[in-house]
Amino acid sequence: MIEKILFNLLAFSLFIIIFFKIIRKNDANYIILLILEAIGVLISFVAIKLRIEENVFWSSLRYILSVIIPIIIIIIEAKGINFSEILSVFLAKFFIMIGDNKLAKAILIKLVTKYPESYFGHKILAEIYEKEGGMRRAIDEYVTSVDIRKNDYKSYFKIADLLKELGKKDEAIEMLNNLVKNKPDCYEASVLLGELLCEQERFKEAANVYHEALKFRPADYDLYYNLGIVYTRLSDFQMAKEMYEKAAEINHRSYGAYYNLGQIAFIQKDLETAEKYFKNSLYGDLEAMSYYQLAKIYAFKGEKDKAINFLNKAIELEPKLLEKASHEKYFEKIKEYITVSVKMDKQEETENRDMEIDEEEAEETRRVLEIQEIIAREYLEEVTSLIENMSESASKQKIEEKINMIFEKERKDKKVEEKEKVIDKKEERPKELGTN
Repeated sequence: MIEKILFNLLAFSLFIIIFFKIIRKNDANYIILLILEAIGVLISFVAIKLRIEENVFWSSLRYILSVIIPIIIIIIEAKGINFSEILSVFLAKFFIMIGDNKLAKAILIKLVTKYPESYFGHKILAEIYEKEGGMRRAIDEYVTSVDIRKNDYKSYFKIADLLKELGKKDEAIEMLNNLVKNKPDCYEASVLLGELLCEQERFKEAANVYHEALKFRPADYDLYYNLGIVYTRLSDFQMAKEMYEKAAEINHRSYGAYYNLGQIAFIQKDLETAEKYFKNSLYGDLEAMSYYQLAKIYAFKGEKDKAINFLNKAIELEPKLLEKASHEKYFEKIKEYITVSVKMDKQEETENRDMEIDEEEAEETRRVLEIQEIIAREYLEEVTSLIENMSESASKQKIEEKINMIFEKERKDKKVEEKEKVIDKKEERPKELGTN
C-alpha cells in the first residue's frame, strides 16, 4: 500500500512537471505524455479501489507509463534534445512508411513552424518535396538543413543535384566546387561536377576534378573511364588510351573502353590492335558497331570476304548502319554484296520503326550509354573520317605535284631543245656565209 502511495506521489509530481512544460512551450505534443501518465495512474487507482492484487505485467506497465517514460523525457530535454521534435519525426516517418505523405508533411510543417531550428524536420520535409517533384521547395528545405548543420554534405550535394535538374548548371557547378573543396573525398560530388563541366566543354577542369577524386579512389573504373572520355574530347589520344586501358584492367567486361581503344588504334592506323579491341567489345549494345568497325578494318586490309561478312552482321543487328555504310568509302567495292533484307530505299520505314521503341527501352539505352560517352564516340568517328579525308587530300596533292613536276620537266626540256635549235641555226649561218 505504501509503495502505491509513493508511486502516485511520484507520478503526480512528474505529471505537474510535464503540464508546466506544455504551458511554457505551448506544444500540444506533450499532451501525449500526460495521457500516458494518466493511464499509469489510473491502473494504480483502479487496483487500490477494487483491492486487486496486481501481477508483474500491470505493475511494470504503470511504472513505465507514469514514471520511467516521463523521467527519460526530462533527462533528454535537460541535454538539449527536443522530445516534441523526436515525436514529430517518428510520426512523420511512420506515415511516410504507410504512404500517407500528406499527413507526414502536415506534421513536419507544424514542427518546423514551431521549431525553425529543427534539422530533421527540414531534412525530411525536403525529401518529401523532392519525391513530389517540388524541386524549388526541396532546395529551400535542404538549404535550411545546411544552415543548421554546416557539415551536412549530403544535403549540400542534393542542392547541387536539384539545381542541375532545374537547369541552373552554373549554380550547381559553384556549389559542387565548394563541396569538393571542403570535402575532397565526396565521390558523388566529384562525378557530378565532372559531368557538368563536360557538358559545358570545360574538359581541362573536368580532368583535374577526376584526377583529384582518384586520390581517394585509386581503383575506380568510372573515374578512369570518364577521364578517357575527357582526354578524347581534348584530342589527347595517348592519355585517353592510357585511361581506357586502366578502366579495362579494373573491369574486364568494360566493352565501352575496349571499343574506344579500338577507335583510337584505328585512328593511329594500328589495325592489328584495333581489331583486337573491337573483338573484345563484341557484346551488348556495342555489338553492331563493333562488327561495323571490324568490317572497316578488313575492307581497309583488303580482306573482302571478312569485310562483307562483318558488315552484313552489323546491319542485321542495327539496320540504320546500312545508310551509314552507303557513305563509307571503305565499302565502295563491297556494297553490292550486302545480303541482309533491309534495303537502301527502306530507310524511312526503318526510322519509323525505331521511333516506336517504347519509353522503357529508350530510358535503358540512355542509362547504358551516357550522353558524354556517345559524344566521345561520335568525336572519334569524326576524327577518323577527318584523318582519312586528309590522307586522301595529301595523296591527291602528291599526285598533282608529281604531274606538275612532269609537266614542268617537259616544259624545261622543250625550252632547252628550242634554245639548242636556235644556237645551232646561228652557228650554221656564218658557215653558210663563209662558203658563199
